[in-house]
Amino acid sequence: MRTRMKELRARYNLTQEELAEKVGAVRATIIYIEKGDYNPSIKLAYKIAKVLNTTLDELFIFDDED
Repeated sequence: MRTRMKELRARYNLTQEELAEKVGAVRATIIYIEKGDYNPSIKLAYKIAKVLNTTLDELFIFDDED
């Protein structure tokens, strides 16, 4: 699964640390999600989408291979 988190964070001038604080996560989690090394829970994904003012479908790009 790929993500548009970095692009959307930039739109709102949010650092990884700021986004992490807003969603109740640690910066490392945001880093791993952005790199595609970690798939967030539905609850965390929803919080991230809400903070970034987008939908889950716009935030995450699901590969057909998974």
